[in-house]
Amino acid sequence: GNHVGDIGHAVQQVAEGAGFGVVKELVGHGIGARFHEEPQVPNYGVPKRGPRLLEGMTLAIEPMITMGNPTTKTLPDKWTVVTADGSLSAHFEHTVAITADGPRVLTA
Repeated sequence: GNHVGDIGHAVQQVAEGAGFGVVKELVGHGIGARFHEEPQVPNYGVPKRGPRLLEGMTLAIEPMITMGNPTTKTLPDKWTVVTADGSLSAHFEHTVAITADGPRVLTA
């Protein structure tokens, strides 16, 4: 079985391999009875580390990448997050169910 760290590692390898920065302050998450649940799903990681991915889990995988320094800051409205250096950034999300047959992307 795979682990949460495998997801983060894959995101990080692709983003940094293409010359982008990976935001580390914000993460994806589990989805269940509540919209934001454990486990946290960082966009960086070490393979085979973190919680094991188990059948029945549903995850929001949310890569956030930047064209500059990945450090972020929250604006005074306490909602808007931007890169600290003003560089362009992108945020994307997929909801993925872990099934007996493997991961199933629910938002494609």
